[in-house]
Amino acid sequence: MNRLLKEKQEHTGPHRWGMALPSIHCLLLMGALGIFVLDCFTKGQKNSTLIFTKENTIRNCSCSADIRDCDYTLANLMCSCKTVLPFAVQRTSYNGHLTIWFTDSSVLGRLLNFTLVQDLKLSLCSSNTLPTEYLAICGLKRLRISTEAKFAFQEQSLLIHSGGDSDSQGMATWSHKGWQTCMYISFLDVALFNRDSSLKSYSIENIVSIANDLPDFSYFKAFPMPNNKSYVVTVIY
Repeated sequence: MNRLLKEKQEHTGPHRWGMALPSIHCLLLMGALGIFVLDCFTKGQKNSTLIFTKENTIRNCSCSADIRDCDYTLANLMCSCKTVLPFAVQRTSYNGHLTIWFTDSSVLGRLLNFTLVQDLKLSLCSSNTLPTEYLAICGLKRLRISTEAKFAFQEQSLLIHSGGDSDSQGMATWSHKGWQTCMYISFLDVALFNRDSSLKSYSIENIVSIANDLPDFSYFKAFPMPNNKSYVVTVIY
């Protein structure tokens, strides 16, 4: 009897392990496929940068999806955000989409002046009247603005110029003591948020000196400009 039980165990043992091994392989295969799919999904997502200013604080966020204008709670929930002190703002470049929510123009110059931004959206999250104040933005291709009107947001879009990789050299920036300079400069008057008229722009080529050729923007002469260079200046109004 004992000999028969032993023979049965010897017979069923390998069969039992033979059934378990495919299950382990399947789990490993499924895990590998899951990692692959997640990696492809993550690489396919293009995060955009959202910066919003509220109550003397600046929040810099990376978002994988569009957030409804001025929905601060949703932005803090859905995006990866960090608080930046106003005096600690550093000038940088934005190759992707940049959205800025603001309630007044006090920090816009700090965030945008002579910063490389190709695709910019500005959303005014208040009914404040803004003063005439110009922003000088490098390499701007597309601008969108959104303003609050009767509990809804009205958005306008303006294509300033188009171009692919061939423009990369013309838009290249040179760093100078923390500032950036570039060959394509857009001047935007934030007071346009006070008006109901549609966005307009005009461009001037071969500007050698902003201070001399465009005296209305002479206060930008303090910003560094490379010598022996000409600029394409776009005025947005």
